[in-house]
Amino acid sequence: MTLAIFLQHLLNALQWGSFYALIALGYTMVYGVLLLINFAHGDIFMVGAYVGFFIATFLLGVVSNGAAPLPTWMSWIILILTILGSMVLTAGVGVGIERVAYRPLRERGAGRLYLVITALMIGILLEYLNLSTLGAADRGFPELIRTQIYTVGGVSFTNVKLIVIGLAILVMITLELIVRRTKIGMAMRAISYDKVAVPLMGVPINVIIAATFVIGSSLAALAGIMYGSAYHILSFDMGVLIGWKAFIAAVVGGIGEIRGAMVGGFLLGFIEIFVVALGQIPGFEWLSSTYRDLVAFTVLLVILTIRPTGIFGVARRQKV
Repeated sequence: MTLAIFLQHLLNALQWGSFYALIALGYTMVYGVLLLINFAHGDIFMVGAYVGFFIATFLLGVVSNGAAPLPTWMSWIILILTILGSMVLTAGVGVGIERVAYRPLRERGAGRLYLVITALMIGILLEYLNLSTLGAADRGFPELIRTQIYTVGGVSFTNVKLIVIGLAILVMITLELIVRRTKIGMAMRAISYDKVAVPLMGVPINVIIAATFVIGSSLAALAGIMYGSAYHILSFDMGVLIGWKAFIAAVVGGIGEIRGAMVGGFLLGFIEIFVVALGQIPGFEWLSSTYRDLVAFTVLLVILTIRPTGIFGVARRQKV
């Protein structure tokens, strides 16, 4: 494998890992605050992608009206409005789910098992609500930014790929700063340690929990729009497999840790892409895409065997 081919696969892995990392951040934030595994989060990613699809289609219809291709500046405005609109509406969906489904159970002192079952039910509900209203046919996400291909030193990449990778890294760094340096971030971390004492200190626990769902759902919507912009295909069950893989990435990185979600997502993306890349080398033909998930999950299982709490995770101690 030459250096150019390696760098080509590295860029592909960074793009694919960006989707996992953005979705894993939602899992890890909710778990970090509530110790709840929100299994509906993968389907919130699907909701965000579809909301972005309808917003983008509407804006393109209003602006273009069958005219010539849009100027570049107009395409960027539509992309920004699509991202912001989808993040706001999807955040509303996430907060609504927390308010209607999770909070009543939490206030009644229900165990984590009931919350997990409810999360699975919400995910299935979102999938089949989409199926019943929009049908089973796939949707083609519109091309908001005209794709341009660049080649540097034998490595080809598109402007969309650079946008996806750069935006994902920027969002992750910003989120880490919010959690570590702001009051709301301090409140989130405090609730994760002692949700009984924090309200006694004047912290509005329900507001902080709602803010957590806002951030997590917004990031899932961003991942959905970036996924649609990169691959242009949406389906009602698109959040199932990628959602489960993002959850596994969050666990491997250390669920509850933002750095862990980032590292776990990129690590899973690297493994999947490079397994397929190795299958193209003579002597490794057996490593086809068929074995991609098998090899990836085997590597992740080995990591969890060595580090049961994940790469950045720490064991929680609970007084009895």
